[in-house]
Amino acid sequence: MPRYLVESPHDAANCRLIVGQVHAIGYLHNFDWGCDAGVHCGWAILEADSEGEAVLAVPMLVRREARVIPIVKYSPDQVRQSHEA
Repeated sequence: MPRYLVESPHDAANCRLIVGQVHAIGYLHNFDWGCDAGVHCGWAILEADSEGEAVLAVPMLVRREARVIPIVKYSPDQVRQSHEA
């Protein structure tokens, strides 16, 4: 299944609300947060069928600001083959 990096920026004013909503929709355990360092953003790596499905982990209030990035892991063989090409 495809994997996505989901980035959910928000501001300090709505931080508690956003984190609470992520918890309410069941994705709190997927996210890491930079809020305590003053970087009001959450990041998660999720498996989903599409970018549209992955973004559903982000509350509606900030979904338009979210970034969903398809990601892959490379095997050592893939790295070796790319260097040979």
